[in-house]
Amino acid sequence: MPNYAATAASRLSTAPMMDWTDRHCRVFHRKISRQALLYTEMVTSPALVRGGAVHLLEHDPVEHPVALQLGGSDPQELAEAARMGAEAGYDEINLNVGCPSDRVQSGTFGAILMKSPDLVASCVVAMKAAVSVPVTVKCRIGVDEQDVAQTLPDFISRVADAGCDYLIIHARKAWLQGLSPKENRDIPPLDYELVFDMAAAFPDLPMSINGGIESLDMAEALIACGLNGAMIGRAAYHRPWDILSGVDERLFGTPSRVATREDVIDAMRPYIQTHLDRGGRLHQVTRHMLGLFAGQPGARTWRRVLSEEANRPGAGVALLDEALERMQQPDPVAG
Repeated sequence: MPNYAATAASRLSTAPMMDWTDRHCRVFHRKISRQALLYTEMVTSPALVRGGAVHLLEHDPVEHPVALQLGGSDPQELAEAARMGAEAGYDEINLNVGCPSDRVQSGTFGAILMKSPDLVASCVVAMKAAVSVPVTVKCRIGVDEQDVAQTLPDFISRVADAGCDYLIIHARKAWLQGLSPKENRDIPPLDYELVFDMAAAFPDLPMSINGGIESLDMAEALIACGLNGAMIGRAAYHRPWDILSGVDERLFGTPSRVATREDVIDAMRPYIQTHLDRGGRLHQVTRHMLGLFAGQPGARTWRRVLSEEANRPGAGVALLDEALERMQQPDPVAG
C-alpha cells in the first residue's frame, strides 16, 4: 500500500499546464499557499535524457512541495528522467497519461497511452525502481470510443499493481481525433461519478479528481465523496487568490499564509528583483499575477498596467506600485 503521508500535499494541488505553470508561476502560487502541491509544466523524457535540457528542471527551493510531470513512453528513458528529477530535488515524479495534443500523440505519450495500460505499467515499474520519491500518474477516464466502465478499471488495476503511489484522474474522456486540445478541456462531459466509483473500487490507491473544479467549496464537496484530493487547473491560475488563499486553513488545517493580496505582492518583490538582477524581464513573472485581483474593483486596471507595461525595457518592481496606485481610479465595472 502506498505511503499516503508522502503524498498528503495532494489534498489540493494545482494542475500542470503548458506555458502557464512555469517556475515563476509556482513561486507566485507558493506565496499564497504553503501547503498546496504545485506541478511543473510537462517536461518530456527525451528532452532531458537525449536533449540534455537539464535547465527544464530548474526550480526555486521555496516551491516545495513541488512535483515534476514527465511525458514519455519509453520505460528506461522515463526511469532516467525520473532519476534526474529526483536528484534535482522534486518531491514527486508524475507521468502524463492525459494530454491530448497532436504533438504529444506523435511522440506516443500523453492520453494515447490510455490505450496501452501494459506499457504505462512498465513505465511506472521502471520509474519506481529509479527513485525513492512517490511516482504518480495523471490520466483521463478514457479516450475516443473506449467503454470507460470497462477500460478504466483495467487501466487502474495495472498501474496500481505496478506500484503507482497516487492517481489523478481528469474526469473527462480525451478525443484524439476531432477535438483540439482546447476543446478537449471543455467539450467531453465530466463524469465525476465514475471517478467516485474508482476510488471505492481501489481503496488502497489514493486518488485525486481533476476537471471543471471552480472553487474550494466544490473541491471540498468532491473530496467528501471518497477521494483523497482535488486538483485545480485554470481556476487556480486565473483566480489564484480565490482558490489558494483559503487552502491552507480549510483543507490542511494550518493558518493561512497571507492576509491580503497586497501581502502577496510584497512577498514577490524580492524574488522579482533577483530575477531582474539576473537579466530576466518583469513580464516573465508578472504575467502570472494578472488574475490576483480577479473580481475586485480595479482588476481591469491591474491587468492592463501589467500587460501593457511590464514588457517594456527597464520595467521594474516599481510598476507594481504604479499598478496599485492606478487601481484607486478603477474601471466602473470590476474585472
